[in-house]
Amino acid sequence: MADLPQSVKRERERCITGVEGLDNILNGGIPRGNTVLVTGSCGTGKTTMSLEFLVHGAMGSENCLFISVTEASNKLLSNIIPYTFFDKSLLESGKLTFIDMPPMYERLGLEKVEFTFEEIQLLVDGITHIVKQLDVKRLVIDSITSVCYRLKTEEKIRDFILKLGKAVSDYGCTTILVSEISPKEERYSLYGVEEAIADGIILLANMERRGDLLRTIQVVKMRGTQHSRAKYVLDLTDMGVLLVPLLKGGSEGGS
Repeated sequence: MADLPQSVKRERERCITGVEGLDNILNGGIPRGNTVLVTGSCGTGKTTMSLEFLVHGAMGSENCLFISVTEASNKLLSNIIPYTFFDKSLLESGKLTFIDMPPMYERLGLEKVEFTFEEIQLLVDGITHIVKQLDVKRLVIDSITSVCYRLKTEEKIRDFILKLGKAVSDYGCTTILVSEISPKEERYSLYGVEEAIADGIILLANMERRGDLLRTIQVVKMRGTQHSRAKYVLDLTDMGVLLVPLLKGGSEGGS
């Protein structure tokens, strides 16, 4: 029997997130090379979970990259340093790298309020070059919503996400795009096109129950694997993100 193409083999590999419970939901992890939208409103744990995804990858000897679009990297680092699983040597060894997007825009000459298709290609090429140069296997962009503000139209957003996803996936890189939505939003992204293109959607939310505000997580879709679509409670602890089943009963909207 002939060997399968490398691209097919890679689809069968799993990128183990390391997040307690999430890999079980995904039947072993995110299919390697997927582009996943981690979406939710403010305070739901999107950045924290994405950082943990990278840290666990770095601990497993994968080179990991966090591109921060709005917040300075040193502030992000202060969010993960208290966790018991975090080791500063991951930064020193280059296994975990942080890059701020604004300086990248400046280096690429991307100073316009709205990017052209040619400038979108420049940005894709710039990010892909870093992924290739550093041999990055896990990439987080926080947030894709902020990038979309510079793209403006659905056509340009589709062009950016498709090109970037294809380019980094060819290097075996699994990507998380953090998406910001309002609590009452009925879709999973600012324009709606992001969620249609992404290979996976992981929805984080706040839910009020009996006077408490709980964080919840739900895998809405994930191409390349069977998965549970049940909603779980997401708990942020000093040992990282923990998932526990959402007990039935009670009102989601009140006490």
